[in-house]
Amino acid sequence: MAARDLPLVSVVTPVYNGEPYLSQCIESVLNQTYSNWEYIIVNNCSSDGSLDIAKKYAAREPRIKVQNNEAFLPQLKNHNLALSLSSPGCDYYKIVQADDWIFPECLERMVTLAESHPTVGLVSSYQLAGSRIMGDGLPVSSAVFSGREICRRQLLDGFFFFGSPTAILIRAAAVRSRKPFYNESAIHADTDACYDVLRNWDFGFVHQVLSFYRTENESISSSVRDLNPHHLDKFISLLNHGKHFLNESELEEFLRWYKKDYFRLLAHCLFRRKGWAQFQYHRQGLRTVSFDLNLIKLAPFIVAEIVDLALNPKNTIRDLVRAVKRV
Repeated sequence: MAARDLPLVSVVTPVYNGEPYLSQCIESVLNQTYSNWEYIIVNNCSSDGSLDIAKKYAAREPRIKVQNNEAFLPQLKNHNLALSLSSPGCDYYKIVQADDWIFPECLERMVTLAESHPTVGLVSSYQLAGSRIMGDGLPVSSAVFSGREICRRQLLDGFFFFGSPTAILIRAAAVRSRKPFYNESAIHADTDACYDVLRNWDFGFVHQVLSFYRTENESISSSVRDLNPHHLDKFISLLNHGKHFLNESELEEFLRWYKKDYFRLLAHCLFRRKGWAQFQYHRQGLRTVSFDLNLIKLAPFIVAEIVDLALNPKNTIRDLVRAVKRV
């Protein structure tokens, strides 16, 4: 089949100071076995050589277009801008973060699955995150799942099948139904968007490692890695999306249980390194969903932690020594 007869995939890479990894990212798109794609790179006022790298590749490959922002944009606004620059007739969107890359069969495998199942709005796969493979938990005998089933499993059982933005392919109709696609006030906007898409679409999963997510660079995600962002993400997801995928009694019971476990963790960490920074990070995050986290709500768990510290001095000293070594 000629390339022009295949669905058009709009690959987008928003970049800010991505010089160390951008060439590898772009090369991974160029090396795709799937041929009908356009590639939009949005340079967000980088102060390094990112723009020169992007222009160098665009000069050699007509399918690559480079947008150079005149003014710096917040991260999510820049992502939405990148999506808006895609061709109006594209069939799928594929974000590839500037410090990540995709394996050669990524687009081909994902598009093939989506084209075989028109009800699928979002496709993911296994993802190599550093040296770990992420996305396990689904039966290898199935490739398509109802959006409701996937979201329920994530909310109730602790799985996470979406992966990072680089891991997913999104049907254009699903992207265009949200304006803008990423909620620019959400703290975990990529997760929020996936839950919202799956209210109306099915979920596809390719049982193959198709993308690489870099974990060692100094990105926004790495800067908060020690602040337990996944617990915040889970609690926000329950508050925002639980009502769409769980019945009232399930949501009430699970929120009660998870809140208790979550608050216990926050109280425990208050007495550890970065404890106050973690509390402030979670407090600010929960304000985006109108949830007021304060020390009064954590008081019973703080008291329990103080009692535990007093009754287990050896553990307390051990934790202090570990914290000092990490400084």
